[in-house]
Amino acid sequence: MRITLLTGKTFDIQKALSMDIKIIKSAKAKRLTLRIDAKERLPILTLPSRCSGKRAVAFVEEHRLWIEENLAKIPVAKRFENGEIISVMGKEYSINHCPQKRCGVMIEGHELIVSGAKEFLHRRLCDFIKKKAQEELLQKSQKLAKKINCHVNHVSIKDTKSRWGSCSSLDNINYNWRIALAPNFVIDYLVAHEVSHLLHQDHSREFWQCVKNLCPTAAKGRLWLKNHGKELYLYE
Repeated sequence: MRITLLTGKTFDIQKALSMDIKIIKSAKAKRLTLRIDAKERLPILTLPSRCSGKRAVAFVEEHRLWIEENLAKIPVAKRFENGEIISVMGKEYSINHCPQKRCGVMIEGHELIVSGAKEFLHRRLCDFIKKKAQEELLQKSQKLAKKINCHVNHVSIKDTKSRWGSCSSLDNINYNWRIALAPNFVIDYLVAHEVSHLLHQDHSREFWQCVKNLCPTAAKGRLWLKNHGKELYLYE
């Protein structure tokens, strides 16, 4: 096992063990604690300032089974693959890797043609989807905003890990790029949700009525995100 302290120091312990773990030394911590960082797929141990390495190792060993069980529960991240069928802004496409072409990514009928080496396929598709999402979500947002006499100043596409969208007091809207992979009725709900915040900076009854007025299928879209949103987050 190799334990890595966030101060940059490392030390090796029993060679028979094989687990990476991050350790945070905290003056505020009163006891040893363990948690799992799902994004990095690593256990994180928080140490009180006066805790020895020997005691830390013993603590980790006592909870080794808990660590392994919880790491195993973390879904494996997904990458776009050749032949996969995905939805992009409400339309389904089959990914077709054509390494000999020099198009980057382009739409050809119901196919997404991706050129270049295989190892660049995922990143190229991510970039393409983000660009398309920015263009279409801006149009959708502006169209709905006019219906409630509001104005969208700017739309940005973000790689957030816990939010699907946000709206600032400056009339700027942010969208999580993964929403582009959702069905069209889900996208319409999210746009209605964020545009409604231009008028109501809260989640009052008036806000939800505005969402429903802009998107009659809002309840269906909201439920889909609740039940399936985590599946989209597997794409990194």
